[in-house]
Amino acid sequence: MKIKKIFVLLLITVFFFSCKETREIDEVQKSPNIVWLVSEDNSKHFLKLYEEGGAPMPNIEALAEKGIVFNNAFSNAPVCSVARSTIISGCYAPRVGSQFHRRMEFAPMPDGLKMFPEYLREAGYYTSNNAKEDYNFIKSDSVWDESSKTATYKNRKPNQPFFHVQNFHSTHEGQLHFTKAQMDSLNTTTATDVVPVFPYHPDTPIFRYTNAYYRDLHQKVDTQIGEFINQLEEDGLMENTIVFYYGDHGGVLPRSKGYIYESGLNVPMVVYVPEKWKHLSLMKMGSRTDTFVQFIDLAPTVLNLAGVEIPEQIDGQAFLGETVTNENLIDRNTTFGYADRFDEKYDLVRSLRKGKYKYIRNYQPFNVDGLFNFYRYKMLAYKEWQQLFDDGKLNEQQEQFFKTRSPEALYDLERDPHEVHNLAAEPSHQSTLLELRSNLQNQVKSMPDLSFYPEPYFIESGLSNPVAFGQQNKNEITELIDIADLSLKSFDESKEKIEAALKSDNPWKRYWGLIVCSSFGKESYPFFKMGVQLSKHDTNNLVRIRAVEFLMLHVQNVPSDLIFEILKNAKSETETNLILNSITLIKTVQPEFKINMPKTMFPAEWLEKEGDLVRRRIEFINETKI
Repeated sequence: MKIKKIFVLLLITVFFFSCKETREIDEVQKSPNIVWLVSEDNSKHFLKLYEEGGAPMPNIEALAEKGIVFNNAFSNAPVCSVARSTIISGCYAPRVGSQFHRRMEFAPMPDGLKMFPEYLREAGYYTSNNAKEDYNFIKSDSVWDESSKTATYKNRKPNQPFFHVQNFHSTHEGQLHFTKAQMDSLNTTTATDVVPVFPYHPDTPIFRYTNAYYRDLHQKVDTQIGEFINQLEEDGLMENTIVFYYGDHGGVLPRSKGYIYESGLNVPMVVYVPEKWKHLSLMKMGSRTDTFVQFIDLAPTVLNLAGVEIPEQIDGQAFLGETVTNENLIDRNTTFGYADRFDEKYDLVRSLRKGKYKYIRNYQPFNVDGLFNFYRYKMLAYKEWQQLFDDGKLNEQQEQFFKTRSPEALYDLERDPHEVHNLAAEPSHQSTLLELRSNLQNQVKSMPDLSFYPEPYFIESGLSNPVAFGQQNKNEITELIDIADLSLKSFDESKEKIEAALKSDNPWKRYWGLIVCSSFGKESYPFFKMGVQLSKHDTNNLVRIRAVEFLMLHVQNVPSDLIFEILKNAKSETETNLILNSITLIKTVQPEFKINMPKTMFPAEWLEKEGDLVRRRIEFINETKI
């Protein structure tokens, strides 16, 4: 009898603890685990899942068979730090001051907003990141439980839901910095004779090899992703885990990473939602969707999946989770893109895609795409492309990269997926052009877009609180955008307002007036005399260099002593780099222009850092190594 009582008590105890464990599991399963599998530097154009001739990636394809394939997933920026800053904040980078790659200084997060994993931690999630961050923001210590090359979801407490990011680096741009000797000694698995070559690229052995080798790297990443998914399955987690796969921005073959074309923005994305959590997706598993999603949408989507309230400061909108309705998804057919400084190379380009049409606004159209960038030009394909242009051996589509651009471009991506036929001047497309132009103008004005102030001034005056700075100066930014958009009209229509800008008491209106003059080219000859006066006597150093740029781009003589004087007046490394960008541009479009920059002009610490931006520019201008 005593043994029987002990046995009954044992059964009750087992039942109690079994129920307790079940309750704990039920509690944790009220919130799904979420995993991001992130490959670096690859647009959708290089995956067989999307494009004929793309790399076969069987593990991603297997995930796609039971998940959702997004045909229209977009990074808002075509480079790492800006794209990742957009993701971690859920905010447009030019609105919050995180738009420059490599940042000269870190920007604070907007008042009252945290990096989104911090909200997950507050809701009970374990957050881990292996291992890339690359944010342009100041990061608190509360974002990740772990963020390192050894970070794993396995260190969470029993039954604790987790959000884990696993980054895969094998497709990163640096992997294509091989030498000619290495290229000649290593064969590719992908056949070079059948690999597609984009119409804007020269069809050469170097470009074919680079294409093929890049696809091999995709297959390497796929193997690594497969191993990670297998580990989730072995841990018994797949049916309680929502899995995202995406590329962190576009690809790295020339004219993709660092450029606002679709090859730099349109990324692969697959999302798997297990049966238990299918109520969190209105899109069916095993399907493809044309719904547009952007990187600003990732933060609110994860928060929504976890049942966490989405902060009002976030710009994006969730596309998965209980609060998403069909109405939220039906009209999602627009994405906004931005490109500013990439390392030492400055530009200011914005894009807006709606459906099949893509509108690009080049605010400095004279600033050619092919302007030298040290890291880009470590790739053999870039070097060869430049040499073929210099030798006059490219066709019209291939040489566009090295020539001045139009202020605006319109592309029909169904007929012209590689964006080589600009329709902006076509009468039959004027209604579309005007609609997208207006939409983009509204976008940059409403944020407002902080890049309409030069970076050195923004760092000095606005970086302490970028959002507040933007709101305080919203009207002025609107006026600067209006001046910039004078280049969209004829010179005769704009002439009077250009003159008013050049005579303004506001230095940034003079600054933009000169950029517009450079955009109009030789039509702006009536302002050459005013440009000379501004280059010599303006009280603002950056206005002076824009005047020099305007004059020299149109073969007006400027003494070297004047350029040296402007450089000596620069108050910071950032200002110096911006000035050197103009000198680099002049040297690029006018190879006969020669100037020697004595290294004694610059602080020694700028020249001793291997990756310093000023150092790179001086080496290019002087055609030598310091």
